[in-house]
Amino acid sequence: MNELEQITLEEREEGASLVEYALLVALIAVIALVAIRTLGQKVSTQFSSVASNLN
Repeated sequence: MNELEQITLEEREEGASLVEYALLVALIAVIALVAIRTLGQKVSTQFSSVASNLN
């Protein structure tokens, strides 16, 4: 393998790593949004219940 092929291979690996990290960040963001929406509704329901019991 000559030097040019080695550089090209390294650039491809760096590009692949970048894509993998981007996909990982996107997956974590989706999971976080789903968790926040689900927990947000439950917390809202609990606060409503507490507020109605106080009245």
